[in-house]
Amino acid sequence: MSQVDINHARALVYQLLSSLFAREVDEQRLKELTSEAAQQFWEQLSLEANFTQSVDKIRSTLNGIKDDETLLELAADYCGLFLVGTKHSASPYASLYLSGEDEPLLFGQQHQQMSEFLHQSKLQVQSHFPEPADHLAVMLAYMAHLCCYSEDSVQLSFLQTCIDSWLAKFINQLTQCDKNGFYSAVATLTLAWVKQDIAQLEPAVAVIS
Repeated sequence: MSQVDINHARALVYQLLSSLFAREVDEQRLKELTSEAAQQFWEQLSLEANFTQSVDKIRSTLNGIKDDETLLELAADYCGLFLVGTKHSASPYASLYLSGEDEPLLFGQQHQQMSEFLHQSKLQVQSHFPEPADHLAVMLAYMAHLCCYSEDSVQLSFLQTCIDSWLAKFINQLTQCDKNGFYSAVATLTLAWVKQDIAQLEPAVAVIS
C-alpha cells in the first residue's frame, strides 16, 4: 500500500469518527454504519488490540438497533450528552478542557485558533453545523484533511496540541454521564486511534527534523 493510500485510509477513519460526534445516528446513517462494507471495516479495525473493546461495543450497539424506538434512544443519548450543556453532559469543545478558567467561554481562544487553521486551509465550518470551531467533530474532520494535504510534522503538531491535549479529560467526563456506553466507546476509540497515529508519525518527523 502506498503512502497516499495509507493517508487516505487514515483520513476515512477521522471522517467516520468526526461524523459520529457531529450529529446523532439517524435511519440513513444506521444503514451506512451497518452495511456489509461497514461490517468489514469494523472487523478490520477490531483486529488492533487497543481498538477491540471499543469497536465491539460500537458494533453491538449499532447491530442491536432493530426498531425506531431503539434508534430514538441512541439519538436521545447524543442530545443529552452533547447538546444540553449541563453537569450531566460532556460538551465536546476543546476550550472547556484547555482554557484553565473556572467558567470557560465558548468561541474563546481554542475556537479562534481552530478558525484560523480552517481559514489558512481555505476551509470553513458548514452553515448547517452552527457550532464553535473547537468542537471535536470539526477538529477530527480537519485532521482528515491534513492526512491528505499536509506534511507529517503539521499533522503531528495538530494531533498533539489540539486533540490529544484534552481528549482524555473529555472521555473522563463522558464516561461518567454515558449510561449506555456507545459514545464513551466512540470517544475511547478516537483517543486510541489518535495515540496510535501519533506513535506512527513521531519517527517519520524525527527523521526529517
